[in-house]
Amino acid sequence: MPHITIEHSKGLEDSHDLQALCDTLWEAFAAHPSVSSPDTVRTRTIAATASRIGVEPQSFAHATLLLLPGRDEDTRADLARLTLDHLEKHLPDVGSLTVRLSDIHPPYLKRML
Repeated sequence: MPHITIEHSKGLEDSHDLQALCDTLWEAFAAHPSVSSPDTVRTRTIAATASRIGVEPQSFAHATLLLLPGRDEDTRADLARLTLDHLEKHLPDVGSLTVRLSDIHPPYLKRML
């Protein structure tokens, strides 16, 4: 699994290549030793229609990593750092970049074709 959802301030989709961010982040996760099935990796972005943060510039990107339980703390920290590194590379001028990890506890249901 992991699923990576990047919420961001409106307008970043016009000034930054968010598809490239999703693609390179997907590739990095798919190649990570803790990911046994690359076909389970998901990356996506969601623009916030309105926001206010406490720094300038008034722009942000916040990644939420959804993981199935079982990874040790070093692996979790490595995945978080990997995510932040990609955000920093693709969004160097964005005011706030953050990453949060969250475990998905069973039951987790899915349907794929």
